[in-house]
Amino acid sequence: MKPTTLKLLLLCAAIGASPAALAGATLVQDVRVFDGKAVHERRSVLFENGVIADADFRGPAPQGARVVAGAGRTLLPGLIDAHTHVFRWQELPVLFGVTTQVDMFTDLKLMKQAKQEMAQGSRHDHADLFSAGTLVTAPRGHGTQFGLAIPTITGPEQAQDFVDARIAEGSDFIKVVMESGYGFPSLDLATARAVIDAAHKRGKLAVVHIGNEKDARAVLEAGADGLVHLYPGESGDAEGLARLAASRGAFVIPTFTVLESMAGWRGDDLLADASLAGLLDKDAQAPLKARYGNKERAAMLVAPKQVTAALVKAGVPVLAGTDAGNPGTQYGISMHRELKALVEAGLTPVQALAAATSEPARVFKLGRRGRIEKGYKADLLLVDGNPAADILATRRIVEVWKDGESANGLREGQRQAIVKAAQEKSKGPALPPDGRISRFSDKALASPFGMGWGPSTDSFIGGKSTVALATGAALADGQVPLAISAKVAPGLPYAWSGVAFMPGAQPMQSVDLSAVKAVRFKVRGDGKTYQMIAMSQGVQIPGAKSFTAGPEWTEVTVPFSELKGIDPANVTMLGFNAGPQPGDYRFELADVRLLAQ
Repeated sequence: MKPTTLKLLLLCAAIGASPAALAGATLVQDVRVFDGKAVHERRSVLFENGVIADADFRGPAPQGARVVAGAGRTLLPGLIDAHTHVFRWQELPVLFGVTTQVDMFTDLKLMKQAKQEMAQGSRHDHADLFSAGTLVTAPRGHGTQFGLAIPTITGPEQAQDFVDARIAEGSDFIKVVMESGYGFPSLDLATARAVIDAAHKRGKLAVVHIGNEKDARAVLEAGADGLVHLYPGESGDAEGLARLAASRGAFVIPTFTVLESMAGWRGDDLLADASLAGLLDKDAQAPLKARYGNKERAAMLVAPKQVTAALVKAGVPVLAGTDAGNPGTQYGISMHRELKALVEAGLTPVQALAAATSEPARVFKLGRRGRIEKGYKADLLLVDGNPAADILATRRIVEVWKDGESANGLREGQRQAIVKAAQEKSKGPALPPDGRISRFSDKALASPFGMGWGPSTDSFIGGKSTVALATGAALADGQVPLAISAKVAPGLPYAWSGVAFMPGAQPMQSVDLSAVKAVRFKVRGDGKTYQMIAMSQGVQIPGAKSFTAGPEWTEVTVPFSELKGIDPANVTMLGFNAGPQPGDYRFELADVRLLAQ
């Protein structure tokens, strides 16, 4: 046995590498290395069995090792996204060089599965996951709007038990929501402080979601370890906030990607880069095309940029996080926008790279990752060019390794699958000449295409709302109306009950309705306010438009452009709903048309 091989085996045993994670030796030769802190212009890096064996290897390549040319390229630690919400698309991050995600709120089953795979050494094709699990929020507060039934907290006296329950579930740290002024109920400061203290008592970090400068100051003074967002705005006391964060030893994750979505900003189109866009199918591209803000308001980004620059000047750790899972973001790919945004806000490229590698690993105590050093995980990213001088070079990905295994097979397989799907993709459905999709009769709720019409309630996410559908007597124009009797039950912040039209041949299958400019329908009812919604594949939050169902028949037209965040080429459902306020509702719907002009 060669000395090098013996050394590698001893190293793997020392750090507890799983046999399932063992991978062959790879030598990246004569490459520029960003080790997580500094740049080394010419080194060779050897890794084997999932760990880095030598970060400055010298001499001939070991027998049997795969040799990768590094000239003109830069080797980085795998990127760490310090703010995500991992609900789906777990296959995407590694394809873009993100090998670890720090999750701020996810489904507990998904979190536990990820932890199990990490313990077994079987998570090579998915990013590792460290999670807050269930966030800490007030009843009907931010975080309750996504349809997951989660526990909430009402006062300081509940803090320790609440935190202990999260830790028992497997939370790696505690995330608190204190967000006043956004239409959601918020924790009061006393409760937020008690939760922070309870987390610290158990040795856990307490990080806080805030939405304005006042709340940011309050939670920092209350002992928060970090802010997981900055806030939109045109002005503020950036230097004062930075001094406070520095004095408290806190860190900040600006999340520019989602702030830009709130501001309606579209200046850096990642999908214009074919090498990146080619790894995302139509469904996965949809969230990147969406935005929280319909109108661009670039002034909203002034305050977070000023604060970030002040934080850097004050020596406050700034971490790269995208808030992926929201409109305007996507897992993995959005990290490359976040890095550029950090540089635009005042970080040097080297500082931005550290913000996406060694700094989150250090702050969140993620173990031996985020650095290119002996004994660290062989989660690595090789790119063309020098991102320490031009941050856009992170987008020119040559190869990704997760646990020492190359992800290039995954990347190529993804590209081929997307090309094949595009070739097989059928055109959108042929709209009827009059555009009418409601062909109601006493025998059927028919439609010219798709699965058609059916009841829709919040029952599939644990709600208790109910609905009854019945057809009525034909109107003067011969159209048969549909009567919707809805009972919206309390218990969910976004409860609903109504009727839905699914244009696809299968439930929630996306259909290209890009030829449609508007939805027109007739309605009458009890005088209450209802919502027409549209769902688009890949977007969690539906686009919605309110309408009133008065005692007389009224014609309503809803342009697709007013359904915020929805891609008409990717529609999965149209809905006409009562809610979210509890109560009994009754309205009638007739003559629903999709208009091409």
